[in-house]
Amino acid sequence: MRHLPAGLLDRFRDAAHELPQRDDAVYAQAGRDPRDPIFGLGPRDAGIAFFGRDPGRDEVHVGVPFIGAGGRQVRRVLYRRHHHGEMIDTGDALKAGEGYFWANTVPYKPEGNRAWPMRVKRQFQPLVAEVLLSLWDGRHVISLGREAFHWFGIGQHREIRQHLLHHWRQPDRFETSLAIEFAGPQGAARTLEIHPLPHPSPLNAIWFKRFPGLLAQRLEMLEGGV
Repeated sequence: MRHLPAGLLDRFRDAAHELPQRDDAVYAQAGRDPRDPIFGLGPRDAGIAFFGRDPGRDEVHVGVPFIGAGGRQVRRVLYRRHHHGEMIDTGDALKAGEGYFWANTVPYKPEGNRAWPMRVKRQFQPLVAEVLLSLWDGRHVISLGREAFHWFGIGQHREIRQHLLHHWRQPDRFETSLAIEFAGPQGAARTLEIHPLPHPSPLNAIWFKRFPGLLAQRLEMLEGGV
């Protein structure tokens, strides 16, 4: 598994030194430093990045994002696609994610699994943007849920934010895509194609059952037959 470069890791740790509303009790239970960000990363040349909201309890204990109930919805579809069977355990879940890039809007677990407030997302946006633009060379991002999709408008031109808002309002938003010129820190920029999907949490009753089919449809479009 790849790790953040030491300098970038130190900047995350400094930014998270006194982070209010972080669920430090869960980090203590897991024996993990609450200043350490939880990233999956992945190969630099991965064709697809999965981008979610933030880690939960299971992610803190395992130290990998997208490994709780919602994340396993994603990994289960990937496992079936690439290994032609049913995912059984955490080892299978990790195996399913090989070959993809993984990141979140804020790589720390909030208390009560509530979404981080905008000020926290703004605080970490440049750092997470640097992760995406400096550690991954790809173009296609599958975003999971509203928070992850609209993150790509934070700190961007008003026109980009309007395009994101307009796309999200469309009834076919989970079947269509949006290309944006995403600007990161220090002038770095890249054209990203965002492919939004609903959040895969079991609490998202409206979309939970439909999620596997929607993700399979996205993957078929982006990867073709495998």
